Parts: sequence; structure tokens; C-alpha cells
Amino acid sequence: FQMTTLGNLTPSSTVFFCCDMQERFRPAIKYFGDIISVGQRLLQGARLLGIPVIVTEQYPKGLGSTVQEIDLTGAKLVLPKTKFSMVLPEVEAALAEIPGVRSIVLFGVETHVCIQQTALELIGRGLEVHIVADATSSRSMMDRMFALERLARTGIIVTTSEAILLQLVADKEHPKFKEIQNLIKASAPESGLLSKV
Repeated sequence: FQMTTLGNLTPSSTVFFCCDMQERFRPAIKYFGDIISVGQRLLQGARLLGIPVIVTEQYPKGLGSTVQEIDLTGAKLVLPKTKFSMVLPEVEAALAEIPGVRSIVLFGVETHVCIQQTALELIGRGLEVHIVADATSSRSMMDRMFALERLARTGIIVTTSEAILLQLVADKEHPKFKEIQNLIKASAPESGLLSKV
């Protein structure tokens, strides 16, 4: 019997993982434009709140680097990989350097491959994982939907960018509340990512 994961986020114990948001995926991934704009917001939020960001690129020699709309300024780590999971030795080392990491906020592509394998490895290491549904996609909605269902059943929290940013701020009196509020003023795109199951 497992206690439900409550998933309370605080900036000091959270790291953002941005997975393989690369140029070559643009034509193939469903609603890629939408997840790029939400991913960009998340990274702006991370900069405002001082949250470390770890970015991977799947075989960038063949698949290109992270799309230019996504500003990686200040990212703690930007790493090429061939493994599907983001949990590389360098990533483990970076996490070990951040005292008190408890929660990983994960987004990017593809939901059923790199995101799923990363999430399962992280939860296996005792970290709490939040997947940002409005910033995570696949080439096929079928693959995406079943991956999110499977992950939710393993205690991974499937949530949205706005919920995450406001949870991290937690209080209207937070010094960065106004700036975070400006990030989410325009609602995240109501894209086809919300499939009618």
C-alpha cells in the first residue's frame, strides 16, 4: 500500500528537465508549436525562480539542436545523448550537487519513449516526478495517451504548466508572483493534446 504522492513543489527542491526539444522533431511531433511555447514559459519561470534546468538533445548530430524559440540561457547542463532516458552519469552527478532535490518537473518529447523512460528511472531513484502534459508530446496521440496513463498509475504526477508555476510561487505575496502571472496571462494553447478519450 503506497501513500499517495502529494506532489508539493518548492523551488529549492525542484529541478526542471527539458527533453529533446529539437529541430528535426518539428514536422513529426503533434502540436510541436504548442509544446515549444509552453516549454519556453517553463524555462522563463525556472529562471525567475532560480530553479536549475537540465536539457538533453537526442543525437544532435543527426536531429539538430534544441529549437531556437527555446532559450537555454542559464541552463545548468545541456547534454547530447544516445540513450533514450535523460538519466545519464553527468545528469546524476549534477543532481548530486544540488542539495535536497526532491522533485523533477519533466517535459519534451517523445512522451512514450524518452519521457517515459526518464520518468521511470527517476521514480526508481526515489525522486518525485511531475510531467507537464501541455509541454509533452509524441508523433502519435495514441502513444502519448497510453504513456501518460501508464505513468500516472506508477505515481508520477501528470499536471500542467500553469499548475506547476503557481504551485512553485505558492503565494500572491511572492516577490516573483507578478512576473510569473505575466508568463501565464495568455492561457496555454488549447491544443489537440487534450484528446477526447
